[in-house]
Amino acid sequence: MSRHLPSRRSFISLAVAGLLSLGLAGCKEPVKFQGSDISGTHLGRDMAMVDSSGTLRTLADYKGKVVVVFFGFTHCPDVCPTSMAELAQTMSLLKGDAKKVQVVMITVDPERDTGAIMDTYVKAFNPSFVGLTGSPDQLHKTAQSFKAYYAKASGGTADSYSMNHSSSFYILDQTGEARVLLNGNAPAKVIADDIRQLL
Repeated sequence: MSRHLPSRRSFISLAVAGLLSLGLAGCKEPVKFQGSDISGTHLGRDMAMVDSSGTLRTLADYKGKVVVVFFGFTHCPDVCPTSMAELAQTMSLLKGDAKKVQVVMITVDPERDTGAIMDTYVKAFNPSFVGLTGSPDQLHKTAQSFKAYYAKASGGTADSYSMNHSSSFYILDQTGEARVLLNGNAPAKVIADDIRQLL
């Protein structure tokens, strides 16, 4: 009877190996982003800014979509328009999947960037883009939530001044969780590739 044990053990080993391989086949590959993986940081959770209609917007309003958040301002001479143009190109690269993505630009200059000005600015890049503004307090809390830096640049006048600010793309998944941080000069292909990982 003992001579049958090895074959029985072999059969059990093969069966276990087969079950394991089936189980592993059902597992998803771990997500590998080209940007920095910020999963678990909960950045942006306290976002609360106002759109062009005066409606308060939070991440809950965009649930079900991958959200790309960018901080900038409409008087920005180069960095902001370049970054927004890359986001517009990103939407073109995503083709049909673009409808599952919401790009949101938050102004760091609410003093000059009204809701109407923000709306006109972002829609010049893509009609689906959303521009958000708000009170200085709302901006402070929202930027703090993203750990985004901004400050009025020294010099200039009351009407003519510039803003210093961090330039990054924050990509949040369809549940509103921050997942990827990309440099604001990241090319459209890289942005699109990281977005696709979350669709």
